[in-house]
Amino acid sequence: MKIIIFGLGNFGMSLAVNLTESGNEVIGIDNNMNKVNIVKNQISHAICMDATNELAYQALPVKDADLAVIAIGENEGAAIIATAVVKKLTKAKIIGRSLSPIHDTVLHAMGIETIIHPEQDFAERLARKINLKGIVDNFTIDKNYSISEIKALPEFDGKTLEELEFQEKYHLQVVTIIRKKDRKTILGTTNVVSQSEGFITKDCIISADDILVVFGLNKDIGKFCNRANR
Repeated sequence: MKIIIFGLGNFGMSLAVNLTESGNEVIGIDNNMNKVNIVKNQISHAICMDATNELAYQALPVKDADLAVIAIGENEGAAIIATAVVKKLTKAKIIGRSLSPIHDTVLHAMGIETIIHPEQDFAERLARKINLKGIVDNFTIDKNYSISEIKALPEFDGKTLEELEFQEKYHLQVVTIIRKKDRKTILGTTNVVSQSEGFITKDCIISADDILVVFGLNKDIGKFCNRANR
């Protein structure tokens, strides 16, 4: 995809680099030349530009973009103006970063359907990891369901999912398993990496140090994690 990210703070810069590494063509925009210089060799294009100046967009391929992310986090007014200009110039999907409840209201009024709150979302995920000590990571689907990475219990070692009657007993669906494996580098050394096993079957044998990626009700994930910490 062709993606334009406005605002190269910590969030915007990390997003730009990760999207580039996953194969997207990313243009990063910021009015701070130091930030542009930091990221210019890590993404497709980095441009120093005032996103609130509509005339500056003439040299920017906004109409060709598949996605525009307004990641400006220091100036709410600038973020709103940039969103308005981008919405005027392109039909691409727009993701807006909100800095306050009133900012949410403005973005909704502008017709922005995808609104993100990076700091709040991270805080909620961290709180969940702290509260549920057996959880490695968590992605909330809605208020009832989540996809979570949970540690296998010691008694799972050497048994298949069928033998464990995992779904019937814990009411969770195992999506995949993440395992640590040795991988040789081009220098001949060996690194330990975490790798997904892809789609798995009921005959899959669990190891004690496996991470199970499960889907289910939040209450059932909580019950499993509480059982793991007894």
